[in-house]
Amino acid sequence: MRVVVTGATGNIGTSVVRALGDDPAVESIVGLARRKPRWSHPKLTMEQIDLGMLDGSPGDAGALDSLVADADVVIHLAWLFQPTRDPVTTWRANVLGSLRVFDAVARCAVPALVHASSVGAYSPGPKDHAVTEDWPTHGWPGAAYTREKAYLERVLDAFEAEHATRVVRLRPGFVFRRETASQQRRLFLGPFVPASVVRPGLIPVVPNTRSLRMQVVHSSDVGEAFRLAATRDVRGAFNIAADEPVDGALLARLLEARTVPVPARLLRTAVATAWTLRLVPASPHLFDAVVRLPLMDTGRARTELGWQPRHTAAEAVAEFLTGLRERAGEQTPPLAPTTRGGRLGELATGVGKRP
Repeated sequence: MRVVVTGATGNIGTSVVRALGDDPAVESIVGLARRKPRWSHPKLTMEQIDLGMLDGSPGDAGALDSLVADADVVIHLAWLFQPTRDPVTTWRANVLGSLRVFDAVARCAVPALVHASSVGAYSPGPKDHAVTEDWPTHGWPGAAYTREKAYLERVLDAFEAEHATRVVRLRPGFVFRRETASQQRRLFLGPFVPASVVRPGLIPVVPNTRSLRMQVVHSSDVGEAFRLAATRDVRGAFNIAADEPVDGALLARLLEARTVPVPARLLRTAVATAWTLRLVPASPHLFDAVVRLPLMDTGRARTELGWQPRHTAAEAVAEFLTGLRERAGEQTPPLAPTTRGGRLGELATGVGKRP
């Protein structure tokens, strides 16, 4: 089996490559990324391509076709989270880039397409019980991330109606592991977070907001879900998450702190203020989306995909917190422990203005 993986150097991508590499049925993996990494794998061949810069010309289409031709499966993971202050750039990379990949899959008659959707594609839903994969996927229109994920769900609806390709959509919760902590700090928390103090006993209180409950999953468990989706004859959508939702109480246990009830509107005001002052790259619109995300039922992934998380939600978050303190990373451009100029370089980009 020959598998092509877009976004192969990111948080999920590196875990997918490892999971595929351990499968004897997978003979070769072609990884696509904007920047080539120093990191590799015995079955992996890296190719450099920027999906967001493709213009649909015959030359660009031919270049992408040459990479996916003869693939048995294309796993599409490539995604640009920043710059959050420039939604045109993320739309070009995420939506138009995805359309180029889907078109190439169709032109080359690739038998299977596995797409990384997200819990963010779901319409606002409950926090007191879990929803299945038939919950509406219209996203939250105020945030670019959820808007783009939901749009691609509609694109795939049309794609499935027009083509015989086997299509799988995985919708994971928030994905963590130790080696991605530095990247996620840069993407969401910004340069002013004192990561070294995020340790048990040093933070006395954690805000607890009823609507701020979300599901997470360890990156290696997500990698295994994509391997199963690529190698098994399954179709449709699958929710991927660890069992226990993450809230202020869980964070307080991990940090040996106590919880303090805080209204969601107060936290939202704090995030909006920090965003306006360019202290954090994560926008208040993303906060609006998170507090509306439903909890997901993962029963279909367990019964039909044969997937089971090996890490609990607490273990995934604990790894992330450890990675923050240790400034952990990996030898790929997205996951590098530090970037050019360090935190001053992050400030120079406008904190969410430029990637």
